Amino acid sequence: MDNVNNLPSATVDEIPAGAPILDVREQDEWDAGHIDGAQHLPLSQLAERTDEVPLDQDVYVICRSGGRSLRATAYLAQYGYDPVNVVGGMGAWADAEKPIVSETGETARVL
Repeated sequence: MDNVNNLPSATVDEIPAGAPILDVREQDEWDAGHIDGAQHLPLSQLAERTDEVPLDQDVYVICRSGGRSLRATAYLAQYGYDPVNVVGGMGAWADAEKPIVSETGETARVL
């Protein structure tokens, strides 16, 4: 595995507008609150569904705090993808007061 310290990373403020965002959190976390337009692909399903990740463009990988997204970034990088780990994850997204949406009909929140 690549040295995780050499993997690309970005803060939530460094994600370009319209860039693909891959949310690797579990279903309950996604349902409670996620970035509108993000792609949901739980880390537990990544190996079986890697072909759903866009190739040949930077994909910003996010989880709750940055740990699972770092593992997903390392995994994807091994297979020729261009992943960028989002430092601080959805917690940092919420702290920056960026918008999130919910699938539950309740007020969106980060679990």
